[in-house]
Amino acid sequence: MYIPKINLATDRGEIVEFMKQFGFATIITAKDSFPVATHLPFVISVKDDNMVLISHFARANEQWKEIENNKVLVIFSEPHAYISTKNYDKELNVPTWNYISVHAYGQGKILTETKQVINLLETTIDNYEASYRQQWERLPEEYKLKMSKGIVAFEILVTELQAKKKLSQNRSDSERQRIIDTLSKSNDSNEQSIAEFMQKEKELNRKI
Repeated sequence: MYIPKINLATDRGEIVEFMKQFGFATIITAKDSFPVATHLPFVISVKDDNMVLISHFARANEQWKEIENNKVLVIFSEPHAYISTKNYDKELNVPTWNYISVHAYGQGKILTETKQVINLLETTIDNYEASYRQQWERLPEEYKLKMSKGIVAFEILVTELQAKKKLSQNRSDSERQRIIDTLSKSNDSNEQSIAEFMQKEKELNRKI
């Protein structure tokens, strides 16, 4: 990913928090130089220096056959906002787009044991809707086994992280504040979210 120095994010804790908040990501693989992508919910775990992503494909989606052959890329990118020149001090400007994106590269591994697959499903439930766990526990074992056979569970050991925060860092303080104020008043949740990230970035810079 192209990342100008001013937009480079290096705080691992901050990056992991972003990935967990926006866990519905895009996994990209390649076969015979042809890229293939699937949009999946991921659960992110960090232990010591290792980061592992877990998710599952529908078994009918043959992309799962490629994740052990070559390095895979998972893209986490959710909030974004159009930035109008109305927020700038001078007329000699062009509009742009603010966003945050994380690219996680790693090696995929298929989880084949039934216990591993069930554990992955339960971890996903606990991560996204813990209250559903009680209902899940009441389901017949044969039903859960049938459902598990319809998916391909996998994990990815992350070997490289690239993170970019494009939050108008190149603009003046007054312009950034104007952008924050404008986006905060928007009815668009994406724009509100970018305003919150910009505000956090502003507060962080004050502490440095």
